[in-house]
Amino acid sequence: MAYEALAAAYDRLTNDIPYEEILTFYHEILDRYDCRPVSAVDLACGTGSMAILLAREGLSVLGVDQSEEMLTLAAGKAMEMENPPWFVCQRMERLRLPMPVDLVVCCLDGVNYVTDPAALREAFSGVFRALNPGGLFIFDINSETKLRSQDGQIFLDEDDEVFCLWRAEFDEAARTCTYGMDIFQKRGALWSRDREEHVEYAYRAGELTGWLAEAGFTDVQVFADRKLTVPAPNEQRMFFAAKK
Repeated sequence: MAYEALAAAYDRLTNDIPYEEILTFYHEILDRYDCRPVSAVDLACGTGSMAILLAREGLSVLGVDQSEEMLTLAAGKAMEMENPPWFVCQRMERLRLPMPVDLVVCCLDGVNYVTDPAALREAFSGVFRALNPGGLFIFDINSETKLRSQDGQIFLDEDDEVFCLWRAEFDEAARTCTYGMDIFQKRGALWSRDREEHVEYAYRAGELTGWLAEAGFTDVQVFADRKLTVPAPNEQRMFFAAKK
């Protein structure tokens, strides 16, 4: 499963992710919809970085992810907080909450990891049920343009303790991009090697807006990467917002 071996090194290898900038853009979207949430779910929360930022703003936050390894790290990071998020292990398409919330976010292409369109439609319905009336769902995706451009590319991430080499292959017929990752992590004087495979589905904006409307959402909008503008034809990342 993805994010088992990678979990321990994830934060170190992704320390350039602009979580604060993403949060600032969330606020721009919330202002546009005149939404003032007091409770939130961070869907596909990973190691909890966004959930922690939301909780620091005073929101009651639940982080949801299907990786127990990532959630263990998230809980450890939030342990000393005065208002820590709660974390629960669930698949996105099986979202079940004890009570509805005002905001659901899903950042860093978590939606692309749901590679079965039928399962994603189920996930959208679950998010709709999880929201209070007037609540907002915000998520982003890697665009089809970006995923297709990854085909044949080789990437390298490393620091003093971990070395990660990954290769991408785009399947036109399946509309999926598969990342094969070799992960080397230092264990004392030795290095261990693990392998993971990550797969993302190339969703199209029209499909997603249609399925959001099908789930019951209204005022569905699509934005460029952290800009309140229409995505460019070659946009690499797109943001979506939908209101219950």
